[in-house]
Amino acid sequence: MQHGPSRTIVAAYGSLAFPLAAAFIALQIFVPTFYAESTGLSLTSIGVVLLIARLCDTITDPIVGYLSDRTPTALGRRKLFVVIAAPLIAISTYFLFNPPDQVTTTYLLLWTIAIYIAGTLSIVPMGAWGAELSSDYNERSSIAGIRVAFGLTGSLAALLFAVVLSGPDSAELGRTLSGVTWLVIGTLLVATGLAAMLVPDNKDTSLPGNTVRAAWEVVSKPTPFRQLLGSFFLNAVGNAIPASLFILYVTHVIGATESVGRMLFLYFVCSAISVPFWVALSKRLGKHQTWTVAILLAAAFFVWTPFLSEHSLAIFYLIVIVTGFATGADLVLPAAINADLIEWDALQTGYRRPGLFFAMWGTATKLSFALAIGIAFPLLDVIGFSATGENNGNAIQGLALLYGLPCIAFKLTALFMMRGYPITEAKHKEIRAELEMRERKADLAKS
Repeated sequence: MQHGPSRTIVAAYGSLAFPLAAAFIALQIFVPTFYAESTGLSLTSIGVVLLIARLCDTITDPIVGYLSDRTPTALGRRKLFVVIAAPLIAISTYFLFNPPDQVTTTYLLLWTIAIYIAGTLSIVPMGAWGAELSSDYNERSSIAGIRVAFGLTGSLAALLFAVVLSGPDSAELGRTLSGVTWLVIGTLLVATGLAAMLVPDNKDTSLPGNTVRAAWEVVSKPTPFRQLLGSFFLNAVGNAIPASLFILYVTHVIGATESVGRMLFLYFVCSAISVPFWVALSKRLGKHQTWTVAILLAAAFFVWTPFLSEHSLAIFYLIVIVTGFATGADLVLPAAINADLIEWDALQTGYRRPGLFFAMWGTATKLSFALAIGIAFPLLDVIGFSATGENNGNAIQGLALLYGLPCIAFKLTALFMMRGYPITEAKHKEIRAELEMRERKADLAKS
């Protein structure tokens, strides 16, 4: 009977998500608005730069996944990359979050690419590492839940700076980013050390000779992985568009600049609180069925955001609470579902390649953010919206529509794509049983 990892091991593994989440929540929410308000760069140029940086970074995921799958276990197949990534994340965080007085688009582009690549070196192996800690259907949800809990705590810690320093001008955002910088560097040192010392990393992989062709076959054919990946990508775009516009929406539509930090903090508190609920519900309903419930819940409340105004602060707080609660499922369940597909892939192909699966997962995550920025910020310029100047009623209404409607459209499309997903808990148990029988036969043949 397989015994899962101890709580200490899972906690040490999960702690890696804290500094990464703190850095990337600041990058997603604070950096675009800070650069728009304090550097003189246009919304379109910032959107294009962030889109280019994300697109450049997408090629690193399959490379890192390929290399981590092939790193000798004696060196720590996933651990080695996580350790190498730590100082690179620290350096790029410092320069991106603390720019000089005179900033060019080249500066923003180079340091954004740097932090994305450094994050990839950690995030892709980290995802595969977590999947390898257990092969149990429900235990994987628990491991993912611990990692997400640490990540949400990191996000909350970063947002505390915004709560304390919230105000009407970009100087507060600058101080927030400076504080987040040292939070990331300090916790990165501690988490990387704990994971390197305590978390085992000795699982073998079984790989095809031509990984590029094998990867293409996984996504070019109608497989459960393609179905999950497509749905995850669309839902992630739906989440990323309002995330990138959140500060502008609250400031100009709701008219509550002083509440931005409190709202963000509340949103992630609700996400963190919801994680045990979604994990428990997934054990009763199944992972993908529970994720469906969460998407419907978020859409039912978020659909009202285009119709709010300065008189709707209380209603928007309710939307923040409910959608934050639903987001906990987005953070936990899709990654846990993806981990189950490692056994499905092994049964279908004879390969065990978690690095590849989480590399493609990382690419989808990055493309979703890139597409969101590439859509949202240039469209704000098209409708005549200004982050720093006066805006008429049409520009404000355009911001409200852009904040709410694409999110609903992407989420409902993701839901439609996920219909009939075949890998249930019962099916996963059958797959594991067949794999164990195959492995026993292989062992007997060798002996």
